Amino acid sequence: MSVSVVNLKVWLSAIMTTATLVSPMLAPGDRVRLVSPASYPDRASVDEMLAVLANWGLVGEVAEHAFDEWGYMAGTDQHRLDDLNEAFRDEGVRAIITTRGGAGAYRIADRIDFDSVRADPKPVIGFSDITYLHLSLIRHCRLATVHGCLVGQTAQATVHQLLMSTEPLTVRRDPTAVSAAVEVPGHASGRLIGGNLASVATSVGVRLPDMDGAILFLEDQRVVGLGTIDRQLTQLIGSGALDSINGVALGSFEAFRGYADRGWTLTEVLADRLSTLGVPVLGGFYAGHDLTGRTGTPDQSALPLGTAATLDTTAGTLTCTPCVA
Repeated sequence: MSVSVVNLKVWLSAIMTTATLVSPMLAPGDRVRLVSPASYPDRASVDEMLAVLANWGLVGEVAEHAFDEWGYMAGTDQHRLDDLNEAFRDEGVRAIITTRGGAGAYRIADRIDFDSVRADPKPVIGFSDITYLHLSLIRHCRLATVHGCLVGQTAQATVHQLLMSTEPLTVRRDPTAVSAAVEVPGHASGRLIGGNLASVATSVGVRLPDMDGAILFLEDQRVVGLGTIDRQLTQLIGSGALDSINGVALGSFEAFRGYADRGWTLTEVLADRLSTLGVPVLGGFYAGHDLTGRTGTPDQSALPLGTAATLDTTAGTLTCTPCVA
């Protein structure tokens, strides 16, 4: 075999293993499966999701074990995993929407049928504990997924755009957001990877994908004090996982608004830790926990994960390429 043919095979292999795996764009009439890989939802919220999907012309259906209860989870690990894998294996299902976060996705994230994912890619939509699924799917398949939900007008509009169009998505910094005070000027490009900070930090050494050249996206809710945020960021930095990232985009940390711990605020902890990375950092993006819309009800902007993104601190924007084609 000639050297040129060998080089071609190596190049093609590299393309196959590094290219983002995007899903076909959804169209009216497509089926969408609602699954509960983490905690169980209430029926009213699921009915609302089904109504949203119907309004888009999509056919929503609920997984067999979506309402099961096993402690704080939606059924046993095996039942939750079965529902998720069945959705990936069903060729008629074109997207998977998780009914909620909570707890439990980390227990099944590494047992997904990745061969079926690669054979028939479809986007997974969710946030919070669902971050574990996003990370695992990016690591094993480089599948583009969606950090978001169907609760709120902006949430619905951005998920609709990400599933049913191929237009890039641009989100803008909200100067009034808690994390907006954190900024290291610059311009960065790379795959957007991340989600809930606690989920990202506890995935080090388990399912965190290669972060080389990535833009790290982080958001979190306040469970305890600032020490936990500090520990999680320090773990990520100390692990070496962030050594070669290109930038950091910060979403919602709104539950820390007005909170201080012995003289320090959340923004001071974020700035102290993230400024050591030597990359552009921009906070204030409308994505994650504890956000509300104009009516005072929960809302947020969805973001594609695993796709190419550009962070511009001068313009105050994060622009992401689509997760469907």
